[in-house]
Amino acid sequence: MGDGRDTLFWHDIWVGDIPLRLKFPRLFDLAVNKECTVEEMDRLGWEVEVGGRAWEWRRRLLAWEEESVGECSIMLLNDVMQDTVHDT
Repeated sequence: MGDGRDTLFWHDIWVGDIPLRLKFPRLFDLAVNKECTVEEMDRLGWEVEVGGRAWEWRRRLLAWEEESVGECSIMLLNDVMQDTVHDT
């Protein structure tokens, strides 16, 4: 992972072994911005406990959907972006 500017958050494989849209299809369906980059999501903040603003939904989430957001957020904790390296 480079700076995240050319990597799509939901569509590209950048964490794990499949795109997040396939790992979390319900969240992808409910997401307002399906074309955001990793850099945009990181800048907005994806930590649920800190009130990450990256998560914007078409409607209020059900309890099990909120659990999926928490699971996704945990996956992203180990993400290390390199500001001086462009995505490849």
